[in-house]
Amino acid sequence: MSGKIEKRLAELGIELPIMSAPLANYVPTRALGQTLFVSGQVPARDGKDQFTGKLGAEYGVEQGQAAARLCAINILAHLRQVLDGDLDRVAGLIRLGGFINAVPEFTDHPKVLNGASDLMVEVFGEAGRHARAAVGVYSLPRNVPVEVDAIFEIGQK
Repeated sequence: MSGKIEKRLAELGIELPIMSAPLANYVPTRALGQTLFVSGQVPARDGKDQFTGKLGAEYGVEQGQAAARLCAINILAHLRQVLDGDLDRVAGLIRLGGFINAVPEFTDHPKVLNGASDLMVEVFGEAGRHARAAVGVYSLPRNVPVEVDAIFEIGQK
């Protein structure tokens, strides 16, 4: 499809990947009425983790933001897949949740999650503004530095 959001992604130079099926017993998206939940996404591309390690050790805030941005791109890819290619059906982003794998002394979790938050506003404009939580954790699957999940409001076809 070539809607308004697809054009915006092209302007930003973002190509959404084709997402593979989950490796465990869960689904990547789940709808409840007009609310769509997207499972946590890690900074992977083509099935390979692009970042591994902790914030405050292997990575600083800027690299963490890049990892969070890649998580957000993967969220958009799942969203497009479940919406049959029509991202213009997104009425708004309700909430982002970010899990930041960091050393105990690291305190810039919100700055890291800005990598995902900023992308959503770049893509959806005002509809991309959202509530959120940025939580520091001791570890994440495969030692990735960031995992991001999302909740969207979806409009009618």
